Amino acid sequence: MSEAGLQAGTLWLREITRFCRQRSRVIGSFLQPLVFWVLLGAGLKASFRPAGMPAGIDYFQYLYPGFIVLVLLFTAIFATISTVEDRREGFLQSVLVAPISRTTIVMGQALGGTTLAWVPSCIFLVLAPFAGISLGAGAAFFAALIMAIIAFALTCIGLTIAWKIESTQGFHAIMNLILIPIWLLSGAFWPIDGAPALLRWTMRLNPLTYGMAALRESLYAGNRGEMGSLPSMALSLAIAIAFAIATFALAARTARRAAAY
Repeated sequence: MSEAGLQAGTLWLREITRFCRQRSRVIGSFLQPLVFWVLLGAGLKASFRPAGMPAGIDYFQYLYPGFIVLVLLFTAIFATISTVEDRREGFLQSVLVAPISRTTIVMGQALGGTTLAWVPSCIFLVLAPFAGISLGAGAAFFAALIMAIIAFALTCIGLTIAWKIESTQGFHAIMNLILIPIWLLSGAFWPIDGAPALLRWTMRLNPLTYGMAALRESLYAGNRGEMGSLPSMALSLAIAIAFAIATFALAARTARRAAAY
């Protein structure tokens, strides 16, 4: 393993170890989206059907992929807030003066946050039968791969904000202002075809929309009768990967420009 790889791996391990010691964060990142899915899905299942939703599924089932992404989103917020805490506690300053590039630091942080977001979301896949989705091994593997790409992108967005913000309160405010709308406009709550014209174009310009579309298609193993009108898998996957690469480049650039205070 190269020196940069070892350095990034050390930071990755630190993120995992610290997160696992804080059980409230582990439990909260998984249970909060689960509770929302059960309450919203069960409550709206019989009375709510947004325009453009596929005829073969109910709203409880439609929400399921969206709440997998919500698990990724919440965990990304919880994981990347550690950067703000590291600055306050002095750890970040000690890392910045060490002979390690800031790109390597961001890579270690991003991989740690991605792992922490990915594991709870994979556990969420076990609930697929309760949503009426018959998930085979191949579909589960491909869904997990797409979830890792989405988790990496969301974590890098969090790191971009965390390297600029000095307080946890400010971090939460900015993250909620950015990530929640991105999630809502990704097709998690309503299909693109059923949205008003302005929102429809906004959703099509949202990179997370394509990650969501790829996840839906992987869960249904290409059965478009249960997915409705979605972009092709090739296009969705290409945009999701490009989004992950772009957000990492932005996070690394922000870290390189950040002052060591």
